[in-house]
Amino acid sequence: MSQNVTLTGVERTFADDEIIVSKTDTTGRLTYANEIFLRLAGMTEAETIGQPHAVIRHPHMPRSVFKLLWDTISSGNELFAYVVNRAKNGDHYWVLAHVTPSFDGSGQVVGYHSNRRTADRQVLETVIQPLYKKLLDIEESHSNRKEGMNAAFNTLLQILEEKGVSYDEFIFSLQS
Repeated sequence: MSQNVTLTGVERTFADDEIIVSKTDTTGRLTYANEIFLRLAGMTEAETIGQPHAVIRHPHMPRSVFKLLWDTISSGNELFAYVVNRAKNGDHYWVLAHVTPSFDGSGQVVGYHSNRRTADRQVLETVIQPLYKKLLDIEESHSNRKEGMNAAFNTLLQILEEKGVSYDEFIFSLQS
């Protein structure tokens, strides 16, 4: 899917008892996507498997949060994060993602597994969307994309340090 898809501004939703599941290899290429993933992404399995998970990346999702995610899971740890994804037609949907590494018998990371649930609307509107806008504004204020991502990442780390919590602790503190 092209990153140049026109955004529709239409939000897709899914039921509280539905779970989006996907698996990737260590490079982030999709190896599995359940029916709920396919339905929300508006894609077929053939369009999905083998593609980078970023095929559903929404341009309003800060790259700095993905840096945190990849730094965390590639070191063998799990992470919870709010994520906005983009459907094939430009719609979007918010999720609370739980991303974990998958290990082989010798303890080596061989891929990643993500379960996503519905996102808490109040948390999105009062905390996550303003935070992500701030991070995105920092990222976009730099002409060099990597410098912008790193500046926003450092801002995120500073916010967490001021609160005296890890990212997961921050996310858990928002849950009702």
